[in-house]
Amino acid sequence: MKGFTAAFLIWTLTSLNGGGCRAWPTHMACKDGGLEVLYQSCDPLQDFGFSVDQCSKHLKENLSIRFGIILREDIKELFLDISLISEGVSILSYSYPICEEDLPKFSFCGRRKGEKIYYAGPVNNLGFEVPKGEYQVLLQIYNENHSMVACANATVICS
Repeated sequence: MKGFTAAFLIWTLTSLNGGGCRAWPTHMACKDGGLEVLYQSCDPLQDFGFSVDQCSKHLKENLSIRFGIILREDIKELFLDISLISEGVSILSYSYPICEEDLPKFSFCGRRKGEKIYYAGPVNNLGFEVPKGEYQVLLQIYNENHSMVACANATVICS
């Protein structure tokens, strides 16, 4: 009976995570006004929360977002890389320094491993109309040591 119990326990544990190939759930960042934004963490160790307050195919210059995560790395400096893909073709790559050691732009700059980041507020961007179509977006946030802080694969659908 002990052998059966141990085998059942091992089978249960490996079945719960798909045999070791676990993917994070797909989340909806926003859906309204002809625009839908879905995302899934591509970090194998951690998921995070993200939402956009005003969801519209006409993006405003000061977009209001919410973002929350528990840090696995210190962030003296923090960088964001964005890649936009449409029909398998890269149409935009953009890098942005979120936190620089001498120029912290947000209150969470300088936080340490194990601390939480929760940001609710505006982000500056160029106001523009999102063209009809479906787009894939890869977002990577990393620190000064190039250690991943957050990573997401997003799908943007504009009708």
